[in-house]
Amino acid sequence: MAQVQKGEHRNMYPPIEPYDTGFLKVSEIHTIYYEQSGNKEGNPVVFVHGGPGSGTNPIERSFFDPEAYRIILFDQRGAGKSTPSAELKENTTWDLVEDMEKLRKHLAIDRWVVFGGSWGSSLSLAYSETHPENVKALIVRGIFTLRREELEWFYEGKGANMLFPDYWEEFVNFIPEVERGSLMNAYYRRLTSEDEEIKCRASQIWSKWEQATSHLFINQEKLEKPFSQKLWALQFARIECHYFIHGGFFKYENQLIKDVDKIRHIPGTIIQGRYDVICPMDTAWQLHKNWPEAEFIIAPDCGHNSQEPGIRTLLLNASDKYKYLK
Repeated sequence: MAQVQKGEHRNMYPPIEPYDTGFLKVSEIHTIYYEQSGNKEGNPVVFVHGGPGSGTNPIERSFFDPEAYRIILFDQRGAGKSTPSAELKENTTWDLVEDMEKLRKHLAIDRWVVFGGSWGSSLSLAYSETHPENVKALIVRGIFTLRREELEWFYEGKGANMLFPDYWEEFVNFIPEVERGSLMNAYYRRLTSEDEEIKCRASQIWSKWEQATSHLFINQEKLEKPFSQKLWALQFARIECHYFIHGGFFKYENQLIKDVDKIRHIPGTIIQGRYDVICPMDTAWQLHKNWPEAEFIIAPDCGHNSQEPGIRTLLLNASDKYKYLK
């Protein structure tokens, strides 16, 4: 059975600055940003950010003990400091998987711990199932596999809207009624529009809907983010919608869970907020049933966000568990 987190909450490790930053050209079009912090001789860990399209944040270095870990953060194609910004060409799950491999080789890393939440869990699983020989351990949170039912739950009015009808109203009302048979496709048309004003407005509304639902208790400060950081909202919404209308570019439905046999020998921890509205717990449960060897822990008083105290504590505990893993 799943373990349920109890006890005192932990704070993040103290803020640190990178000792190395750089850009790696991964295709004719794309160049990705990366950084390293912590112990140069430490256990390598790669942080895989969410979205897709959200980019990394300096606070994410602090999930890891800087004396034990060599901490690698990178911005996926089109996100954060990577260029070109918000670019959709040559931007698929499998492009990102191979970017991680190119980065690993560029940094002369043999094997590393892989750590990702939300879309970061999707990409972490896809990478690990493709290159299991290069993964020491896997920490995944807020499990998301881009199954059609997961996408429809959140973006097509098949569930999450009934819990947040006040915030859903703005999201759905932006689209004319005649186009509401497929809201993701309707948003995609606007997010890829030549009209900058329409594109910007669509990205802000899309991003606000996700920000509103990401915590157990609505974080009003986070709701301002899509409006104060227009570039972030555009990267986030365009790239997310691009991946979602293409089903994550997977070869078949539920690929990440069906292929989990490839990684069952790898030490792993699965962390899930009981009341996660963005990535409902059913997906984590399915992953747990198909990967029973992995530690499975439920945060009983949390939603989706990695900075909610219960989830933050579990992530810190998990990273500590593997920090000296050979």
